[in-house]
Amino acid sequence: MATYHLWTVGCQMNKADSERLASGLDFMGLEQSDDLLEADIVILNTCVVRQSAEDTATGTLGKLKRIKEKHPDRIVGVMGCMVGPKTDDLSRRFPQVNVWAQPQNFEPIISTVGLALGVDYEGCLDNLVPGAPTVSTFVPIIHGCDKFCSFCIIPYRRGREVSRTVTDVIHEVELLVQRGVKEVTFLGQNVDSYGHDFSPPQDLADLLYSSEQVAGLERIRFLTSHPSDMSSRIIESIRDLPKVCELVNLPFQAGDDEVLERMRRGYTQAEYLDKIAELREKIPGVALTTDLIVGFSGESEAQFEHSLDVLRAVKFDKVHSAAYSVRTGTIASRQYPDDVPIDEKKRRLRAVEALQDELQSEINSRLVGQTFEIMIDGHSRGSHTGRTRTDKLVFVEDIELELGQFVHVEITEVSPYSLRGRLTEAQIVEAITA
Repeated sequence: MATYHLWTVGCQMNKADSERLASGLDFMGLEQSDDLLEADIVILNTCVVRQSAEDTATGTLGKLKRIKEKHPDRIVGVMGCMVGPKTDDLSRRFPQVNVWAQPQNFEPIISTVGLALGVDYEGCLDNLVPGAPTVSTFVPIIHGCDKFCSFCIIPYRRGREVSRTVTDVIHEVELLVQRGVKEVTFLGQNVDSYGHDFSPPQDLADLLYSSEQVAGLERIRFLTSHPSDMSSRIIESIRDLPKVCELVNLPFQAGDDEVLERMRRGYTQAEYLDKIAELREKIPGVALTTDLIVGFSGESEAQFEHSLDVLRAVKFDKVHSAAYSVRTGTIASRQYPDDVPIDEKKRRLRAVEALQDELQSEINSRLVGQTFEIMIDGHSRGSHTGRTRTDKLVFVEDIELELGQFVHVEITEVSPYSLRGRLTEAQIVEAITA
């Protein structure tokens, strides 16, 4: 039996794409392999948001070139954001690659593999819902991005926004629930734009209200949001729908208005903070996470300090921070010099991480002694793991529990990044007698 290996880096959308491609390859009768160097078919699902991610992909392609020289019959494919509309240059640089596929375009890979192995692949593209999903899984609902932030290559690689219909998404969610899924996270580069391309337009809230009705589905999350598109109706749906978790990922990227204008983000610091205020007013206990870039073109020390001011004012539950990395082909690469020294970018990144560790410790310290419902979704370091509705990672004592089981846990210890707790007495009795 032919084997395949899927190598994946990057965002949650890439992980979801790999799961869907795997389901198609499984349907063709292939067997998944953990060994990149031994598999008959190797597919790299790539990310180029930062240079380090692209370098990792090209390094892996170098390894595969040596393997391909010894075993020319092996199939190598590349998908994800490394692949744009034109692949002539990529094909010259990496002749070891048999097939290139843009994000969400699975047909070139499925057909290439099918033809090479003499396998009928015609129906495989209709069976791309994961066959053995985890209890918590990702569901892409909108592909592409229309924002064209000056630093971002994604719109050029994933294309313009295209939403899946509510009917299509709900059908997938129902299938996933039948296969054991308890929690879904709806994905989009700009998930709040969902439905704007329909006629008449719809809203992410419409999908959330429909998803609320799926029997057996326990929790609903979504990401990533954009401050300009998070409508009051979306916010109110989080407040009003019991299955929708009280968690919002709302990137601010920079705390200074001049930097935001060069980034083409479409809002000011004050407008961003107004949106945060609305979220906290309408959704008691909402958890907020964000993305932040340090060292963008022309960012002065004073402008960087404005980003730290936002962190102190909002006190996010989690911050995904990164140093600015020039992406060839973006607006910023053509218009703005990368003039912040790398050592200064690293210093600013360390300053963000130190401040955020302090803030997260403060936030989490208030949770000691509180009880939360968590869903068991894994096992690590001798403990079960699960997450609260606000996506706090919780380690739980190693009593007999099952994946997908919901339990009430009293928090006993905290760190900036996770919590530790014990089952409540009533929950222990229930677990023992179940």
